[in-house]
Amino acid sequence: MENKNKEKRTKMAEKDIVGTRGRTFQGTVVKKFPRRVVIEFDRTIYVPKFERFSRKTTRLHARLPDGMNIKEGDYIKVRECRPLSKIIHFIVIEKIKDSEANYEKIKSKGVAEK
Repeated sequence: MENKNKEKRTKMAEKDIVGTRGRTFQGTVVKKFPRRVVIEFDRTIYVPKFERFSRKTTRLHARLPDGMNIKEGDYIKVRECRPLSKIIHFIVIEKIKDSEANYEKIKSKGVAEK
């Protein structure tokens, strides 16, 4: 009886993990909420009428998994997943680079300690 309950719990825990598919984007964290982040990145679009390129900014909302230490300004990678809510269709995969402000703080602390 106990083994069946343990199996059910592990299956339920596996359901919490969201499968990824489709497109992958990289961007800077603009806002951080308890369970999601908003990332922003630029892309270029060709405007046929003027025969020029235009730069547009895209904002995506992504789910923040438990245990990830992400702050505003960090450069992260997100990947598409099933719709988790009305606006969340992406999940954070990894942190690529710390924000410049965080990097400067860490660097200054290291210099001060020496």
